[in-house]
Amino acid sequence: AKCQCKVVPRERTNCGYPGISAAECKKIGCCFNASVPSVPWCYNPKPKKVKKVCPNDPYTRINCGFPGIKPRECIRKGCCFRAHPAGVPWCFYHRVMEE
Repeated sequence: AKCQCKVVPRERTNCGYPGISAAECKKIGCCFNASVPSVPWCYNPKPKKVKKVCPNDPYTRINCGFPGIKPRECIRKGCCFRAHPAGVPWCFYHRVMEE
């Protein structure tokens, strides 16, 4: 994503080798910007921002607990807890969404 390449020149970390071409740099998943001298032109993108969400669709839940798990135990494991509907896991894993 373009926004991941908006890195202040002084904070760029090198992601290639001296003399790498723009095409080669992008091919290995890095950012290329040759507008500022004496900083890396081929550099690492910013990490993607992600957030954890509890999926809304009960039928996509992935079980994170066991039958009869208590809400507190489930949350201590870092999972979501919703005691409804019947027939689906009540303690289930988060989904990771890109922001």
